[in-house]
Amino acid sequence: MTALRRARVATSAFFVLNGFTIGVWVVNIPTIQDRAGIDTVLLGWLLLLMGASAFVGMQLGGRLADAIGSAPVELAGGAVMGVMILGPALARDPYQLAAGLVLLGLANGILDVSMNTQAVEVERAYERHVMGTFHAFYSVGGLLAAVVGGLAIRVGVPLPATAAVLAGTGLLLSVAARSSVWRAPRTPVVPAAQGTETAKRTSGWTVQVAGLAALAFALFLAEGVAGDWSAVHLHDVLDADKSTAAWAFGAFSLMMTIGRLLTDRVVTRVGRATFVRTGALLAGAGLATAALAPSVPLAVVGWAVFGIGLSGCVPQFLSAAGHLDPARSGTNVARVAGFGYVGLLAGPALIGVLTAVMPLTAAFWFPVAGCVAAGLVAPLLLRPAVDARQADVPG
Repeated sequence: MTALRRARVATSAFFVLNGFTIGVWVVNIPTIQDRAGIDTVLLGWLLLLMGASAFVGMQLGGRLADAIGSAPVELAGGAVMGVMILGPALARDPYQLAAGLVLLGLANGILDVSMNTQAVEVERAYERHVMGTFHAFYSVGGLLAAVVGGLAIRVGVPLPATAAVLAGTGLLLSVAARSSVWRAPRTPVVPAAQGTETAKRTSGWTVQVAGLAALAFALFLAEGVAGDWSAVHLHDVLDADKSTAAWAFGAFSLMMTIGRLLTDRVVTRVGRATFVRTGALLAGAGLATAALAPSVPLAVVGWAVFGIGLSGCVPQFLSAAGHLDPARSGTNVARVAGFGYVGLLAGPALIGVLTAVMPLTAAFWFPVAGCVAAGLVAPLLLRPAVDARQADVPG
């Protein structure tokens, strides 16, 4: 196996670890909530606290990746991420849980950005599109967490034991991957005041970085709506029972995973701009179908189409941001990922607020509009030059 191939496998493993760790936290939220003695209102505030910590971690991780390289930050982030799940797992009161979620959020943010920056560097070395596959492995991690975590709960495995195994897995992965991660040549960061015109254009919040961050916000907002409101839609609007209502998010998640596995091949054929335009518009059509559906089967189809449309779009924004300036890949990825994460948190809350003044299906038209806007604007920000540098080559 070549060094580049080993680096791709190692980084894929960190994507699985990240998705699995967050998935284990999600499936155990009811258990953790009961153990810490908190109600749903306080849980909501703690989730926002965790989200804010993750945003801070992303910005820190991006700067560290630019300063010392994404490889050591990814290795450290993976080790710490696994250990930090112990905090919420062992929390016995609201204060302990708050502290645990702050640390877990910081670790999640650092690992998220460092592994995405590492993925950009591997993609740059491959000279072809591979970012979608990395994100597919994140989805696989989440699906594995749902299965394994659910089985652990069913057979009565104590949560601290599950968390301890996960912590050990993160540490072992980081040790095992030390010789496999990709250590790209460092590109010195040139201060804009002393550098070339290119340095001046790429040193801060350029129009392109800000635009990519806004697009990530819009599409992550839509993705967050699926996570929190798809089952509610089937149950409350279409009168499906609770087990049937779960099909909506199941269909969405499955198609997200399949779509990400296919993303790289499709992007190589049609280019980033065409891919994102088509995917975002398809996502808008899928959510519109779900909102208008008079029956459960058609609504499930709509949520599935929504998932496959969204699946590969945000990875293209992260990849494009990382390729803008090799010396600032981490910082640019952090900016786009950070604002996307804000959208992921804001989406469910926005729908909740809107349902106070309009039906749930009417509120869905706001993320539909975001998908359509992203589909129309994205081609203006995704530079054809990046696609041209990543023509399909053997690898």
